[in-house]
Formats: sequence, C-alpha cells, structure tokens
Amino acid sequence: MPDLRNKINVSLKKEEREQKLEMMQDCYSTSKTIVQQLSPFVYWAQTEEQITLKIELKDAKPLYIDFTPSAVKFKAKGYGARGLNEYQFYIEFYALINSEESSFRIFDSKIECIIKKSGKEWWPRLVATPQKPHWLKIDFDRWRTEDDALDEKPRDIRKDYYREYERLQKEEIGYIKESTKTVYMVFYNFAQFIGFLYILSVISILYYRDGPDIIPKTYENVGNAMKFVQLLQFLEILHPLFGYTKGNPLIPLAQVTGRNFVLFLMIECEERMQTKPVVFYLFIIWSLVEVIRYPYYLTAVVKKPLALLTWLRYTIWIPLYPMGILCEGIIILRNIPYFEETKRFSVEMPNQYNFTFDMTTFLKVYLLGFILPGSYILMTHMAKTRAKKLGKKRCIRRTED
Repeated sequence: MPDLRNKINVSLKKEEREQKLEMMQDCYSTSKTIVQQLSPFVYWAQTEEQITLKIELKDAKPLYIDFTPSAVKFKAKGYGARGLNEYQFYIEFYALINSEESSFRIFDSKIECIIKKSGKEWWPRLVATPQKPHWLKIDFDRWRTEDDALDEKPRDIRKDYYREYERLQKEEIGYIKESTKTVYMVFYNFAQFIGFLYILSVISILYYRDGPDIIPKTYENVGNAMKFVQLLQFLEILHPLFGYTKGNPLIPLAQVTGRNFVLFLMIECEERMQTKPVVFYLFIIWSLVEVIRYPYYLTAVVKKPLALLTWLRYTIWIPLYPMGILCEGIIILRNIPYFEETKRFSVEMPNQYNFTFDMTTFLKVYLLGFILPGSYILMTHMAKTRAKKLGKKRCIRRTED
C-alpha cells in the first residue's frame, strides 16, 4: 500500500509540472505576440472636411489599409521606428467618416491617408476615447484651427496661435518642445551675458580691493576674456543672414568689426597701449552695455519681456555709446605715433608686389572717415529704434487712460 501511494503522488506531481510548463509556454508565446505587434508613428491633422494621416514607414510592402465608416485598419511590413518589422494599428474615429471617398498615397518614406469626414465639422480629437495611443502625434506642419477657415491664407499655428501650440505640445509630449534655433539663441545670449558680467565683476572687485593701482593691469586681468567674447560676437553678423534674428546684418558688421579692430590691432598689438587708463574705461563701458543688451535679447527669445529691461536697453546707450566712441577714438589717436615709430603693418617701396601701405595714414583716415560718420549712423539707428520700441508703449498707455 505505501508503494502504491508513493507512485500515485509521483504521477500527480509529474502532471502538475507538465501543466505548469504548458502554462509558461502559453504565457511566453502570448507575450511574444504582444511584443511583436508594433505600431508606426502616425501624425494627424484636420480641416473642416477631412483628416490627414501621415504614417512614417519606409518601403511598406505588402500594404493593407481598410477604411470603415468608424475606423481604419493598417498593416504593413517596412522600416519604422524599430527597424524592419511588421507594423499595424487600429484607429476608431471620434465621428463617422466617408469610407468610400477616403484614399491613400504611398511614398518612399511614408504613407499619406486622406480621410473624408461624413459631415463638415471640427473634431476635438481624432480617436473615440479620450486617451490616445502613444504612437499618435499631431502634424504641426499641417495643423489648422477653426479660425483658419475664415482666412483666405493659411496661418502658422506656431506664430498666430502660440498659446494653442504650447498647449498641444504639452498634451503631445508632456512639455514645450523648443526649436533648435530658440535653444541656440538662449544659450548664446546667456553665455555672452555671463562673459561680460565676469569682466565687469573682476574689474569692479579688483578696483574695490586695490584702488586706482589696478587700472594699468586691466588688460592683463581680463584681456583674454574680452577677446573671447568679442570674437563670439562675429556670430551676430550671421544671425540675421540665416534668419535667427531680424534686422540688417550691416549694423552688427560695422559695430563688431570696429570693436575688434580697436581690441586686436590697437590694444593687443601694442603693449604700451595695454597699460593706459583709457582701456580700463573702455572695458567698463563695453561691459555695461552688454550686461543689459544680452538679457534683453534673452527675454525676447523666450517671449517674456520686462518693461524695465526694455527701457534700459534703449536708454542706457545715450550716455554710454558716445563715451565708448570717445575712448575708441583716443586709443586710435594715441596709437598713431606708436605705429609711426614701429612701422607695424606698413608696407614700403620697393617690394615685389609694387605696393605701398602706410598704417599711420590709414589710422588718420579711419579716425576721420569712419569713426565720425559711423557714429552718426549708429546713433541715428538707435534713436529710431528707441522711438519705435518705447513710443508704442506710450501710445498704448494713453489709449488705455
């Protein structure tokens, strides 16, 4: 009897192990099937009459798309987000569609579906349920709102409906996705602000600690930092050319080139000029202008303007620009006897190119022919810009009163 019981127990345990093994195999095959059901990224946009779906799948073969009055089924094999795989999805629409007039087009890297609505109306969402699948995205390039139907020209949601655009982005990816251009401009303006703030802070701290004795050592202490930030300013000539900022590139070209001419040719190349007090005052003036200008640009990029910062940007130049131009003129004027003595950058005859160039004469011409007219042009430009920026606010306040 005990042997029989033992044999029965052994057989029962064996059956239980086999049942568990079968259950594990079924779960593994089911999970494998679920993992293999991949969906491509689908971007949608709408008008009052139709829905547009852009399916990101390259070389889709064989392709199966079935439109029903309430849904669409898709299945194809191609190159998607997970490489070469079989992708499929099922969308149950918010409202009914006209399945007979709906169609699709196949391209090399995508598939476009044109889905006709059964009636003219704007849908609050694409899918029937409030929760949308993670692979369904908004096609911002084609996105339109109900207000656009009243306009003859299509409008850009990024500019004309920036609040709606930010809301859709938050719903789509959980945060506001900034363009590469915006991110670059934020980092550039912030970096330049930190650079000039560093220069101004070092000069102020050293002067507070050591007094006027530190003035001849200004270039020695912050000269390298000033050269770095001034070289970076050449990017500001490219910004309007590539559409990163508005305005005429000739204005930053004249300003940046003039500053670097004074910094690298008049100060860097002449050691006797580096210890002059005028360099101390020039660096302070440049830094004061920029620690206000770059934060103003930074707030403009992120669309958070500050009234006080705007007023400072277009007011502080009135005393500082003439003082900076005066310091630059003094540096050039003081350098004329130095360059006449050393003949630096001058080319005398005879030479193999049969060419002559006198640096001292060039400095005199530059001082009279470029500094003075250029200063007038720059000051006139800033005065007009100030009238536009601050004049509008005054008019708005008067109308509100």
